[in-house]
Amino acid sequence: MDPKDHPILIVGGGLGGLTTALALGHKGWRVQVLEQAPEIEPIGYGIQLGPNVFHMLERLGLVDAVLAQSHFPGACVWLDAEDGEEIERVPTGVQLRRRFKYPYVVIHRVDLHRVLLDACHGVPQIELRPSTTVTGFEEADGHIRAVTDRGRIEGAAIVGADGLRSRIRAQLFDEGEPHAIGYVAHRTVRPMAEVPPHVRRDDVCLWAGPGFHIVHYPLRRGELFNIVAVFRTPTYAEKLDLAGYAAEIRRTYQTAHPVMKTLLALMDFERRWVIADRDPIRHWSRGRVTLLGDAAHPALQSLAQGACMAIEDGVCLAELIDLAGGDHAAAFAQYQSARVVRTARLQLECRSLWDVYHAEGIARDVVRQTFAERSDADVYQCLAWLYDGFAVPTELRRSGSRTEPPVLRRAASS
Repeated sequence: MDPKDHPILIVGGGLGGLTTALALGHKGWRVQVLEQAPEIEPIGYGIQLGPNVFHMLERLGLVDAVLAQSHFPGACVWLDAEDGEEIERVPTGVQLRRRFKYPYVVIHRVDLHRVLLDACHGVPQIELRPSTTVTGFEEADGHIRAVTDRGRIEGAAIVGADGLRSRIRAQLFDEGEPHAIGYVAHRTVRPMAEVPPHVRRDDVCLWAGPGFHIVHYPLRRGELFNIVAVFRTPTYAEKLDLAGYAAEIRRTYQTAHPVMKTLLALMDFERRWVIADRDPIRHWSRGRVTLLGDAAHPALQSLAQGACMAIEDGVCLAELIDLAGGDHAAAFAQYQSARVVRTARLQLECRSLWDVYHAEGIARDVVRQTFAERSDADVYQCLAWLYDGFAVPTELRRSGSRTEPPVLRRAASS
């Protein structure tokens, strides 16, 4: 039997799961995407995409489709949440593209998800199975099966792309709940026509202060405006009513700049998300089971790279599965080795930056002085490890050989 005929089971129909399915389908591998929602449909708010992800989208033939749905900000601007002074400005226009080849963009998650979903619909090897809740997996007699609410589904291998609270990860590791850091987020998308003219509209803006921040940027060619309010609260694990949320926000942001208060007045506070990550781990594969994206290496949002890392994972994993020609355990072992240092670095740098963004007391003064001394070239150099991209392995190293993370491609400086 051709190994490509025995389906690879992907648990989760989000960005990472669909990327993996598409990359495998393009290579002729049969794939089943198991998604618990009644429909595999786009949901969410705005996300940011660094230039590194476009190396992966190029391999999938999706660069033009994604760029057509994207907004191109002029800069990423970090502002002090109390006095409004610029702490740092990262140019994201021609200068960044010249350095890193591809642009920095913002896009509605719905639009990015739809690009991937439409591409998957065009590949006959990909079967999308909504309303299929995976609760775990079984290994017996040389077979592996996903255990679902609809029975057992046999496959050649299982990829857990089921997010921060992955059930596949929970079966692999007895480690409990994700690490909540005491912060929550509220997200809102509003029509641009409702945004007052004194609010910046073209850039990605981060207003950061002691224990709180707001991020905002435009979406869909300026038709929509994405706002995310994040803050520390002792009630992060509790569900409050709308009045309780509003009271917390008033207390937290009472010293915030007037523009931030204008932004808060535009927001919907009915739902909140607890901010959490996990400690980096060296191993997220076992035999013919592996993890991907937030299921493998969830990070805080400091560098806005969650979607990018999941897409990088998916392309890398598909390439190694194809190179392995049916030896999924070997492919998963090398995939893990190729990705672990890069993703762990992201997790740890995001934690460090989170503390920098929310510095208090004299630490805030130190942060402002430190970043004021950095040139554009300094900023780009600090981001080069990330934005230069990931070198997808081009050969499979069999068991017993030393496997090392690949060297990152370096774009030519101008």
